[in-house]
Amino acid sequence: MRKITRFIAPALVAALGFSAVAPGIAEAAAPHREAARITPNREAKIRSDIAGLRGEIDRAAARRTISQREATGLRNDAVQIQRLHSTYARGGLSPREMQTLQGRIDRVHAALHAERNDRNGHRR
Repeated sequence: MRKITRFIAPALVAALGFSAVAPGIAEAAAPHREAARITPNREAKIRSDIAGLRGEIDRAAARRTISQREATGLRNDAVQIQRLHSTYARGGLSPREMQTLQGRIDRVHAALHAERNDRNGHRR
């Protein structure tokens, strides 16, 4: 019993001491709202993703793997994403805004993939 208390007591004290200090460490490490803004490189990636999406839609329409009506709908979605990006970018992109934009880009990309593979006769 004495050996156990010799090892457990210091471990217990250390664990309790760390748990008392941990919130202060986490608070000091948390970024401030302004510091959490997205860097220009990440913002450039979003812009290039939007431009790439528009290019993919144009190529799919030119190759006739999607109809012009499908392409128009997807282009409208891409324009809405571009407008949202412009609105968000005025004050700098926050991580949440970045996540929202990336999610919308991914949804339009998935819709483009679905339109290409829907087998409705719009093939080469």
